[in-house]
This record gives sequence, structure tokens and C-alpha cells, in this order.
Amino acid sequence: MEKWFELKERGTSITTEVLAGITTFFTMVYIVIVNPGILSEAGMDFHGVFVATVLASIIGTLIIGLGANYPIVIAPGMGLNAYFAFSVVGGGVSWQTALGAVFIAGVIFVLLSLTSFRYMLLDAIPASLKHAITVGIGLFIAFIGLQKAGIVVDSPSTLLTLGDLTSPMTLLTIIGFIITIVLMSYQVKGFLFIGMLITGVIAWFMGLLEIPQQLIALPNGLSSTAFHMDIKGVFSNGLYSVIYTFLLITLFDTTGTMLGVAEQAGLMKDGKFPRSRGALLADAVGTTAGAMLGTSPTSAYAESSAGVAAGGRTGLTAVTVSLLLGLTLFFSPIISVLSAIPAITAPSLIIVGFLMIGSVQKIEWHDFEVAFPAFLIILLMPLSYSIATGIGVGFIVYPILKALRGKWRDVHPIFYLFAVLFFIQLAFFSH
Repeated sequence: MEKWFELKERGTSITTEVLAGITTFFTMVYIVIVNPGILSEAGMDFHGVFVATVLASIIGTLIIGLGANYPIVIAPGMGLNAYFAFSVVGGGVSWQTALGAVFIAGVIFVLLSLTSFRYMLLDAIPASLKHAITVGIGLFIAFIGLQKAGIVVDSPSTLLTLGDLTSPMTLLTIIGFIITIVLMSYQVKGFLFIGMLITGVIAWFMGLLEIPQQLIALPNGLSSTAFHMDIKGVFSNGLYSVIYTFLLITLFDTTGTMLGVAEQAGLMKDGKFPRSRGALLADAVGTTAGAMLGTSPTSAYAESSAGVAAGGRTGLTAVTVSLLLGLTLFFSPIISVLSAIPAITAPSLIIVGFLMIGSVQKIEWHDFEVAFPAFLIILLMPLSYSIATGIGVGFIVYPILKALRGKWRDVHPIFYLFAVLFFIQLAFFSH
């Protein structure tokens, strides 16, 4: 084991790696509660999505741990799951067709991971627009969290307004939110997951949660979501921008996270990311397998940095997380109860949104040609309730501004292709 994971070469030990894996697990395990809860709102079976979420996470994480030897976790990405449920399926597309789009994006990602073309795609998109997409998704997720909690509700006169903060579920959300941000402020490892558990206990005392008679059960329900992809429906519905969105966000979000974690762990060599092909392939396979099993696209988790901070330097950390994720498969009864309470999951959505919005400071606001498209991306994602619409408008406006300023050569040729494809999607197809 020491030789396989190069423990001595990286100055670590089995004990350190296992403890790092445990740390990472508790910081990201909230996803096994939140993701099934979000996708079940799209009409998918909760238990099937739960098993698919865990299995897709295990597959991707084991590949990056055993194949690329990195302490990085792969799991369904926040933001992409919300886009899947509320924009794609919420826009009138069946969840089977949405899974088909995820599968196609995953297959393309696999092909890109095997070639250098992936770097060309990443280089074609200005850094400020990448950051704007992250910020926009953060606002979108936080907005969904506020809606689920009843803090923000529909209004016939102003479209949106403040909800009844005294209603039991909304009040519990506020309490849970306060508890979670206190844990966060004290840098408690796994603050999101711990906050969910504490909120769940309070919900039980308030009579809003019933403890199931059976806390442990064998995994079930996967047959309701596995291999239900409708690939033909993707093309008949013209969901090309959906494929682009899944692919682009997964590609640069995963790449950015992996580079950040690798740099934190001191695993970068001469500014380069060793074994990048295997690392990206892990996420690509995770996304493809997840679509087949029944979940939204996977992504590298920034929470992996918690394990690195605890000393994790090798894939043994990732393998440890995979084993712990496997154990969660037997706790679906209690997890299904927790995810059914909006007050338990909403604070996590709001806080994750807050963490993503931090990227706004990296946008070059002094450069109008990228700042204004970035602003449109951020503004339109939550207001149009569609990540793809925000990206599409921003990607169309950016090359137009560059061309008007006589700088059309500064735009990568591939970006012009993106702009045309998004224009066709927004103008002629449902979105």
C-alpha cells in the first residue's frame, strides 16, 4: 500500500491519510442528503437518486484515488443538480431526457479528457467569465434555498417578497442557518453536515420530523432511475445548450478545483498538474456513470481541501472517503427523512451559494468588454431561473463587444462557435 500510494515520497502515512479521508468525508457528505432531495423535486425516486449519488461518487473518487493518486473527491456538483431539476426538468423536459443530456455531456467529457483539446476549450473562455459563471450559480443556488425555506415567496404584485418568518418551517430554517454559520465561523470540520443533524434534532422536538422505525436498510430503488436515459429526446427537444452547460461547467469547475487542491497539497510540479488526464477522466467517468445510474453531473469537490489541510497527500485519502460513502448506502431511511425537511437542506444551499459568490472579486471589473458580459451572466442566472440562459447571453454579448471595439481577433475562434450555438439555442429552441 505504501508503495502504491507513494506515502514515503509524499511525506505522509496510512494513519494520516485515513484521518484526512474522514475529515473530507464529513465536509462533503451533506451531498448524499441534499442531492437526492433536489432531484426528487424533478419527479425522480429519492431512493434511486440516493443510491446513484453514492455510487457515482464512489466510482469517480476511486478512479482519481487509485488511478491518479490524488486526495480529491468526486461527487454530484452543487449548482448542476439545481440546474438539472429546476431549469431543465422545470422547463418542461422529462428527467429521463435530462439524464440523456448528462450522459452525452459525460461521453464528450471522456473524449476530451483523452486529448489536449480540453485545454483549448478552457483557454477559449476568459477567466472573468468563468468566475462570473461560478458567482451566478452561487446566487442561483442561494435563491433556491431561500425559496425552499419560505423566506422568499411569490408575490402577484412584486413577483417576489419576504415570506412569513413565523411559520414553523421557515423559523426552523432560520434557526438551522444560524447554527450552521456559527459552526462555520468557528471552522468546525463538516459544519454543513453537523448543522443538518442539529437542525434535524430540533425539527423532531418541534414535531416537524418523525424518526423512522427502521434506521438501517439495504440499498434499494436504483432500478427506478438506472438506465432510464432518453438520449433521443435530447435531440428532439433541441437541448444543445443544456449539453454545453453541463460540459463547460463540469470541465472548468473540475479543472479549477483540482489545480487548487493539488497546489495546496504541494503536488504541482514546475507549475504543471501531473497525471491531469487520469484526474479529469475520473470526473468524466463519474458523470457518465452517474447519468446511467440516475444522477446529475459529478465534479471535483473543493471540500477536498479540508482533507489536504489535515495532511492528506495521496489517493488513500480518496479511497477512505469512498469506503465511508459506501457505508451511507445503508442509512437511506434516516437520510430520506432529513432531506424531506426543507429547513434541513435550505441552509446548506444558501451557504454553498455564499461560498461560490466569493469568486466575484476575481472578475476584471475595470475591463468593460468582459465585465459587462460577466454582469449579465450573474444577473440572468437567478432571474431567468436558468444557468444556461445566463451563460448563453454572456457568451453572445462578449464577442459582440470585442468586435465593436475592433478587437475581434482577441476572441478565440472556438468562442465564436459557442456564441453562435447559444444564439441558435436561445432564439429557436426551448430553454
